[in-house]
Amino acid sequence: MQNVYDTLCERGYIKQLTHEDEIKKILEEDKVTFYIGFDPTGDSLHIGHFIAMMFMAHMQRAGHRPIALVGGGTAMIGDPSGKTDMRKMLSKEEIDHNISCIKKQLSRLIDFSDGKAILENNANWLLNLNYVDFIRDIGAHFSVNRMLTAECFKQRLEKGLSFLEFNYMLMQGYDFLVLNQKYGCSMQLGGDDQWSNIIAGMELIRKKESRASYGMTCTLLTNSDGNKMGKTVNGALWLDPDKTSPYDFYQYFRNVNDLDVEKCLSLLTFVPMDEIRRLSSLKDQEINEAKKVLAFEVTKLIHGEQEAIKARSAAEALFGVGTNMSSVPSISIPGTMKNAGLMDILVHTKVVPSKAEARRLIEQGGLTINDIKVVDKTATLLDTDFKDGSVLIKKGKKKYYSLIIE
Repeated sequence: MQNVYDTLCERGYIKQLTHEDEIKKILEEDKVTFYIGFDPTGDSLHIGHFIAMMFMAHMQRAGHRPIALVGGGTAMIGDPSGKTDMRKMLSKEEIDHNISCIKKQLSRLIDFSDGKAILENNANWLLNLNYVDFIRDIGAHFSVNRMLTAECFKQRLEKGLSFLEFNYMLMQGYDFLVLNQKYGCSMQLGGDDQWSNIIAGMELIRKKESRASYGMTCTLLTNSDGNKMGKTVNGALWLDPDKTSPYDFYQYFRNVNDLDVEKCLSLLTFVPMDEIRRLSSLKDQEINEAKKVLAFEVTKLIHGEQEAIKARSAAEALFGVGTNMSSVPSISIPGTMKNAGLMDILVHTKVVPSKAEARRLIEQGGLTINDIKVVDKTATLLDTDFKDGSVLIKKGKKKYYSLIIE
């Protein structure tokens, strides 16, 4: 059986690691307990978190035990890593709600049954700390000079770094120490922006427990231009179907750049690498077959096979291959708006953010109703526009909506 380390390298997950030879050996010979932290400042993870979930899933499938650590305590401060502004603080109730939503999404890929994986919340040990004891026992092991060289702090120093945020590295290092003491956790995984925090935790374990620990960071999901993937016109590409519909999720990956197909298949699916190399070698129109596989496999992992089938059927119907329109994202208006101006309807349903944007869309020829281009900015929707109870709205080249009356 292939060492999971080789699998992670082959698929392109690993960005940095602390002890290459030792990590490769223990992943092959031992069963490792490791952790990844998830920030519960929202009620849904997004596609950027999905790489971390896949990282965990590959490790668990190889027999290692994941700890998903949600930062219920650190979320009350905010991690400055990779950020230019301080995050707003949340109430305990908001954080608890977000954690329950996150666990549901993690469970799509991670098996939490029978202790195979652990969900922990650092609020369990951070919120009851005595500050003087913490600074004396933990803070004494951190060098301020060294902390200030960390990239996460250097970026924030230019705009102003609060002492509240400066404590974050101490808290994350303490998390690793507690998990090491409580569960024998010897490895932390995370995004590349967490490198400094991971090193801090390892140093703390070495000083307090005289034990070795390890760290690996995973590559960020970027496109061929080096920019982060997952941004849409409506914001982030969320894993929550109420924030990003399975159809829109499917379409995002169906339309990725040709040069990004191999990377996405490697990082975001379990498709075997031999098949990924075959699919990625397709050229011109044939590469669309690889994109269909990518879109289906990623949507299946996040939303389940039935939703992936429905999204694929809807896409095929809209682009002339099939007839099933039932999974096209639907938007609704009250009956009182049936004869309202089209621009008012577009704004009400959030197809566009403003009337100015609606006007620009029409002027540029980017709006069609039931496959007929709209040229009149004062147009209204009539009863005759509702075919089988709905109106098909197309925005731009690839955004479709089925408009219905509530």
